[in-house]
Amino acid sequence: MKIINYKKRKSVSERYEFLLGQGMSDIYKIKAYQPGKPIEEVKREFELKNVIKLASNENPLGPSPKAVEAIRGYASKINFYPDGGSYYLKKALGEKLGVKEDSIILGNGSDEIVSLITRIFLQKGDEAIMGDPSFLMYKIDAQLSRANVASVPLKSFRLDLSEMSKVVGPKTKLIFISNPNNPTGTIITEDEVEHFLRDIPPRILAIFDEAYYEYVEDTNYPQSIDLLDGNSNIIILRTFSKIYGLAGLRVGYGVGSPEIIELLNKARPPFNVNSLAQVAALASLEDKDQVNRSKILVREGKEFLYSNLRRLKIFFIPTQANFILIKVGKKAKDVAAKLLKKGIIVRGMGAYNLPHYIRVTIGTKPQNEEFIKNLQTILSSRQEGFNNCH
Repeated sequence: MKIINYKKRKSVSERYEFLLGQGMSDIYKIKAYQPGKPIEEVKREFELKNVIKLASNENPLGPSPKAVEAIRGYASKINFYPDGGSYYLKKALGEKLGVKEDSIILGNGSDEIVSLITRIFLQKGDEAIMGDPSFLMYKIDAQLSRANVASVPLKSFRLDLSEMSKVVGPKTKLIFISNPNNPTGTIITEDEVEHFLRDIPPRILAIFDEAYYEYVEDTNYPQSIDLLDGNSNIIILRTFSKIYGLAGLRVGYGVGSPEIIELLNKARPPFNVNSLAQVAALASLEDKDQVNRSKILVREGKEFLYSNLRRLKIFFIPTQANFILIKVGKKAKDVAAKLLKKGIIVRGMGAYNLPHYIRVTIGTKPQNEEFIKNLQTILSSRQEGFNNCH
């Protein structure tokens, strides 16, 4: 019998060749999603007392007080498993959206539903289409299913639905549409969506990721829930992480045809949405004032940031979300690092193939003011100054 000494293997990929199976060694080529540094780590590393996090598009107002109260009230019951079907939350969402409960799936964040979709519908050799750049997890999850990815460049920083429909091939199964798009904050319109759905074959599943839906103010934005009646090949994803301020609890949901939702539930882990997340999300739905306050905060924050970025002649993309994509020049990574040392966490866009840009969450008025003050100081010390507007 041959004895294999794994310690003498030359690489990690060779060492785990058997576990990964034929072809899965490609996993080493996948670029893992890189989260930003947590606030406490930045404080420790740079010996700072105050840190502003503007990297992950969280709600700076925090969760609804009703959500916090609901969590406290339920805390003594966490010895029990959660409601595996999220009965009460699905019921409330169904009433709010005007859909039946069997058209809704709950996830550990809407990210998990993306993973379920790719796991079920993609196999080796299949194809998924997405914008470039767009939310990174679409590509990662598709690659984990050993599918091919067709990345369609944005047009004027917007998803190009016309071009996306043109690249559809016989192996295309999924099309991911981030609306508003992350990281650009731009939207596609109702007319564009209607034309797109007419252009693509009904066998293809179109995933409309609307994580920032509640922030949109453009009247041309599609009301995608209304499209469900005539289109069984779409699913809409939304989340409680953004405007509802529950990012730390991880709860999102998908809405689609009962047949699609039933398939997704077959792959959904039991108890995937924890009890505290369920009660907090349910309470958040009842707090319309908190949602309105969050909308006003972003609207006023955009006006402040827009005016100051224009004053400094810094190019940016007008947004329909709660973040802004800002061009700071060739050394954007250095700008982000310098802001970090000042206690301001922003997102460098190198992973999105936008190396000259940073993405900045719209914060409170003091946070926005602190960001602009430090950005001005950092860029004014550079040779190229602010002349990057075009």
